[in-house]
Amino acid sequence: MGLFITFEGPEGCGKTTQAQVLFHRLQAKGYPVVLLREPGGTALGERIREILLHAADVPLAPRAEALLFAASRAQFVVEAIRPHLAADRVVICDRYADSTLAYQGYGRGLDLAALQVVLDFATGGLVPDLTFLLDLPTEEGLRRKRQGALLAGLPDWDRFEQEELAFHHQVREGYRQMAAAGGRWVILDATQSLAAVERQIWHQVCQRLPVKGASR
Repeated sequence: MGLFITFEGPEGCGKTTQAQVLFHRLQAKGYPVVLLREPGGTALGERIREILLHAADVPLAPRAEALLFAASRAQFVVEAIRPHLAADRVVICDRYADSTLAYQGYGRGLDLAALQVVLDFATGGLVPDLTFLLDLPTEEGLRRKRQGALLAGLPDWDRFEQEELAFHHQVREGYRQMAAAGGRWVILDATQSLAAVERQIWHQVCQRLPVKGASR
């Protein structure tokens, strides 16, 4: 089987950038690697993504929101993640099941145990081999997000980015609590330079890769 790596973190933490950097580095070293992102990744998932992130005219109760994420993820696991792992590829995913616990559990206040049951059902019990949490103070993350949107000329923030500050604090605290358990989790200080974070990620990944191509 391949290697399943996920990137998690609050808004503006830089996880998407670091996932892309790791993808290109592994690709350059000859590893069979794919870069995926949630929600989405399938035809069904992309339709659900549009509702979850951008359909401001569609009211969503917290439980409905969580179940939509779960539906998208269930299709994603069957159609994308498991086939790539079965083909011995490195699968890098920008967000996965932990995001639901952080955003809908800690952020929205839904029951964590009930959410975990839903997640286990949706994923068929598929858990990442390695999860990076890029941790960043809430205010700094939102500042980066806003600055990046302005520079890129992007439209208004999505449904989650527009939430109140307290929501984002709860999401960050949720991530920190989950990552404190250790195991597959690696906590990275996202206030460091991009290069410093990249080096730490590569060090951790190299310990889990086959010997071929794993030189620093």
